[in-house]
Amino acid sequence: MREEIAQALEEVRPRLQVDGGDIELVDVVDGVVKVRLKGACAGCPMSQMTLKLGVENYLKKKVPSVKSVEAVQ
Repeated sequence: MREEIAQALEEVRPRLQVDGGDIELVDVVDGVVKVRLKGACAGCPMSQMTLKLGVENYLKKKVPSVKSVEAVQ
């Protein structure tokens, strides 16, 4: 499952990088994906929306066992 999630994040990464951001996979625990937002995404007020509406929705489609995505420091 971790490998599938990592591959899906690679597909999302270019969209974040266009705006000067990035994302790093930190851990996967019981279907909860923990990621670290980097660059412009780290301090962006819209990052929670991007995380939930963009990244989480995409990961759930690509890897159905994903329950949620959470940002960690």
